[in-house]
Amino acid sequence: MVPYQNPIPKKKQRTGVIGLLGAWAQAEKLFQIALVLPCAALIGWLAGAWLDNRLHQSWIAIAGIVFGGASGMTYVVRLALAAEKDPAMRDQDNDDSEKGSPGADT
Repeated sequence: MVPYQNPIPKKKQRTGVIGLLGAWAQAEKLFQIALVLPCAALIGWLAGAWLDNRLHQSWIAIAGIVFGGASGMTYVVRLALAAEKDPAMRDQDNDDSEKGSPGADT
């Protein structure tokens, strides 16, 4: 006969100031993902337009937009993958999904 063992308790989420600061930090990470791509394209366009003016060309601004968009997209993908691997985000997702499962309480 196997003796009954209590399951390992889950970590409870911190409440109060520490929990609030953690929520703000996660929101900042997600907000950064939303802003990086347009800012990178804008900076590439401005740099390209400045070079167009200095070098008397007309194609460098378009290349700047493309380069800025590509570098912004690369950074956004890296941020999204890092946010996916973040244990705090993963714990929050698991807690939400287990609340609705029918056999979680037994």
